[in-house]
Amino acid sequence: MSTDDLARGHSSATLSEASRLTVALSPELRSLWAGARLCGPAFTVQGAGGDNLALHHAVLQAPPGSVLVADLGGARYGHWGEIVTVAAQQRGIVGLLIDGGVRDAAETERLGFPVFSRNNAILGTRKDFRGVLGQPVTVGGIMVHTGDLVVGDTDGVVALPASSTERILGRADAHSSSTAPTS
Repeated sequence: MSTDDLARGHSSATLSEASRLTVALSPELRSLWAGARLCGPAFTVQGAGGDNLALHHAVLQAPPGSVLVADLGGARYGHWGEIVTVAAQQRGIVGLLIDGGVRDAAETERLGFPVFSRNNAILGTRKDFRGVLGQPVTVGGIMVHTGDLVVGDTDGVVALPASSTERILGRADAHSSSTAPTS
């Protein structure tokens, strides 16, 4: 099953409405490149602004198929770039949602790795703080737990609680069926 099958092809907007919950992240978190689609279970990372060691550890520990969801406090540093993208892809990680800055946008797009971030920034980072992995983080105003379903597209990003995902997808399926054009 592809990671996009996890959301049954529904858009972030449809899933947000179907959830009847507050699942939409701040619209300030945007795709690094046009047309990016993010979909997979979250693996959470609590890091420190200006330090990307926690992200390196997350790449090594996240299960294949995961979306890394990182809280770096919105810091304007290049926490993520081409080198970490290549390592993440080799480990089977399917995307990144980061409340912080990233760099190497053209290379990341060329590699087809979906990244949703608060900003683009080229300031370098330290590697001092191991961070905390797998614990709840707040990203874009929403608490995200490891295992929650993260879906991002042109409209925005949602984080669906793991305990509610099937119910939300059922509502989204019903909504899509009722609004489908008939011939």
